[in-house]
Amino acid sequence: MQVNHMNRLSYIAAAICLSGASSVHAQTPRSPGLPLTEVRNAAGLRILVAPENTQPTIRIVLPGQATSDRSIEVLFPEHVTAVKHGSGAAEQLYLFRPGQQGERPNWRRVGRSLEYKRAFSGGVHLLARATLEEDGVRFHYEFTNGSDVAYDMIYAVTDPRLTGIFHDVRLERTYVHHSSGFDLLASETPTRLTVPLSQWLPARYLVSFTWPVPEQPVETRADGITYYNKSRAVDEPFIATLSTDSAWVVASFAGQTGNVWSNPELTCQHVDPQTSF
Repeated sequence: MQVNHMNRLSYIAAAICLSGASSVHAQTPRSPGLPLTEVRNAAGLRILVAPENTQPTIRIVLPGQATSDRSIEVLFPEHVTAVKHGSGAAEQLYLFRPGQQGERPNWRRVGRSLEYKRAFSGGVHLLARATLEEDGVRFHYEFTNGSDVAYDMIYAVTDPRLTGIFHDVRLERTYVHHSSGFDLLASETPTRLTVPLSQWLPARYLVSFTWPVPEQPVETRADGITYYNKSRAVDEPFIATLSTDSAWVVASFAGQTGNVWSNPELTCQHVDPQTSF
């Protein structure tokens, strides 16, 4: 995408869908009794701003669970990366830092959404919005470039991290979809189930969607992380994790992406799109 002077780019980065024994369906209007930074629907699914981090983090709380339950937390975003026109080199405009670091944005609750605005160096502005839908959460980013610098690419990475009943460090309950049907993300690496965690981690497991399937099935890069590449592409840009009690499924999907992948140590779900503009 190319972003020129005063141009605006708006796109849906990802959606996180939940399904389970407790049906999540009808959305009610916001209640005056709710905190400013919380939205709830009729079935009891909630989104709220996680208080432990100054920088933007959305917590998704299942019906009946305490507000403190951190099974699904989303770095919103984990980073913002851009490439200036003619440069070819990626530059991070923003990188998430945990805890009470950095500047807290001014959150607003607008109908079913929690949103904030942020300005980055160089005249780039971001509007980030998380909207509670009937069966999940939609994440939306809108960039505005008020500088004289053009960008060939700019995008925000949504980073959902799963703990508690969704934590899946050996990728035993994390699935993708091929033309032949559902399959475990890491089905081609059965040794992951038996080797010591010190040999399995740190790791990333990737499956192509629109990008070519890498020739090397396993790569150990300079960062010390082992990257596993599945030998066949998925036919849908989505990744899903089943809860330990099989009562819930949490899935992330996007309209378009190069690949889907997970860091099993965090059990994160990535479907990061790079949208043309």
